Amino acid sequence: MKPLKILAVDDEPPALEDLTYLLRGDRRIGRVLAAGSSDAALRLLDDDTVDAVFLDIRMPGLDGLDLVRVLSRFAHPPAVVFVTAYEDFAVDAFALKACDYLLKPVGRERLAEAVRRVAEITAGADAPGDTPGDTLGGRPNDTPGAAGQDRSAERIPVDLGGVTRFLTRDEVAYAEAQGDYVRLHAGGDAPLVRISLAVLEERWVPHGFLRIHRRYLVSLRHVEELRSDAGHWTIRVAGCELPVSRRHSRELRDRLGRWSTAPGGPS
Repeated sequence: MKPLKILAVDDEPPALEDLTYLLRGDRRIGRVLAAGSSDAALRLLDDDTVDAVFLDIRMPGLDGLDLVRVLSRFAHPPAVVFVTAYEDFAVDAFALKACDYLLKPVGRERLAEAVRRVAEITAGADAPGDTPGDTLGGRPNDTPGAAGQDRSAERIPVDLGGVTRFLTRDEVAYAEAQGDYVRLHAGGDAPLVRISLAVLEERWVPHGFLRIHRRYLVSLRHVEELRSDAGHWTIRVAGCELPVSRRHSRELRDRLGRWSTAPGGPS
């Protein structure tokens, strides 16, 4: 793998110095550029390209979120890693397809994990026949099997006991609406994220998820059982029994039937 070229952006000189120092200590990184503002970062990127941008969020003028919106319009946008003291912007990072979200002060191990993710994305973009894709977006397909083949499966930043962890879309068995939030059921974890179930449905239906009820969006790959009792349908997902509304029952049966015969579906 070729050495990575990274741009670090932070308006606080001590924080920028610490970040560049840590980045330069990673053997996978060949060059680190530094900018004290979003405007300075854009001026650097006029003359150079980088594999990833590690940036703060709260900065005067053009903040980090705005900078990423500008970068997303580039022909080949770099991967983005937010480095911030604030937990409140994790959902915004999710929406902007960030590669990772680090909380200050950043330790070497956590930073190394973010660099590993950047390296994987860069290696995938450079592979023959591949084209750079969204960090969080997948390749749309009606079969859940395709999501398992997608190297860029969507990651969702969640707070678990004060630690920001990124769940992959494929880990989520089902999502449950709870007011303005959604609870993601993934293994033994069930974190809340501030996003509507309707928005999540729009993003995830092409990747093997289906709305079965006004409260539930389920991953078809995690469905264990479909049952009918006097015309009332239920499914078992990750050991939990969930109701299926009448208007969604036919589509659920059709989708499960197509998946069972599709490449990558269950045998």
